[in-house]
Amino acid sequence: MLQRIQSLYLLAAALVLGALFLFPLVHNVSVHGNALTLMVTGVYQDVNGVSTHTVFFMALTIATVFVALAPLPVIFMYKDRRKQINLCYGLMFLIIAYSYWVSQTVKDAIADAYLSMSNYGIGIILLSLSLLLIVLAQKSIQRDEKLVRSADRLR
Repeated sequence: MLQRIQSLYLLAAALVLGALFLFPLVHNVSVHGNALTLMVTGVYQDVNGVSTHTVFFMALTIATVFVALAPLPVIFMYKDRRKQINLCYGLMFLIIAYSYWVSQTVKDAIADAYLSMSNYGIGIILLSLSLLLIVLAQKSIQRDEKLVRSADRLR
C-alpha cells in the first residue's frame, strides 16, 4: 500500500537526492587564489564578485538525476515485498557507489587545496541522509514481510 511508512522514507530519499542540485558539495575553497564552489552540476568560480559556472560535470549531473529518481519506482512495488527489499539493497549499493564517485570528483576538482570542516557543504550530508532513509525503508519493508508471514502461519 502506498500509505505505508516505507513509501514515505523512499519518497524522502528521492527528495533528498534531488536536493543535491540546490546545495553545494564544497564551497569557498581557495584554489590558485580563486574561491571555488562545487555542486553536482559543476564548478562555480568567483570572478569579480560574480559566481561563474566554469566547469560542467555532464556525467555527474545525469547520474544525479538517475540516482534521485531511482527510489520512486520502488514505492510502487508494494505488492512484492521481497523485490522491494532487494531493490532497497541495490539502492544502497548505488548510493554508496555514487558517493564514492562524488568524492573522487571533488578531490580531482580541488587538486591540492586543503579542505576544512567549514568548506563542506550540505550536499555531502544529503548523501548520508539518503542512505539512512533507504535503510529505514528497507527495515520497514522487512517488518511488514515478517508480519504477513506470521499472519499466514496463523491461518
